[in-house]
Amino acid sequence: MGKISALTVYTYANCDACRRAVKWLRAEGIAFGEKPIRETPPLIAELRAMLAHLGGAAALRKLFNTSGRDYRELKLGERLPAMGEAEALVLLAANGNLVKRPFVIGEKVGLVGFDDKTWTAALQ
Repeated sequence: MGKISALTVYTYANCDACRRAVKWLRAEGIAFGEKPIRETPPLIAELRAMLAHLGGAAALRKLFNTSGRDYRELKLGERLPAMGEAEALVLLAANGNLVKRPFVIGEKVGLVGFDDKTWTAALQ
């Protein structure tokens, strides 16, 4: 298994996918740091790095927790298509509830959501 350095996993305690992701990482013996996404949302620099991992500005919507209450209340489904990247990243960095989770960022990896096959390909 290749070494992944400085892997940070943003999670929410009541999120089933987050719990499965952390369990998977531990079972695979992958070292990581965990941060509570609501209290400490990803930094703008981390969000930009994630966008680069996901394919650039076209992937902006993938960073959002589109099924969350905050997303619906802010009517982001309607607003996001016309929103600039900088504005969207500021919004995400200010409100961890808006960020798709788990959110995993490392030097050479960026993943949102949990899928064991995708994670295996990216992290091993």
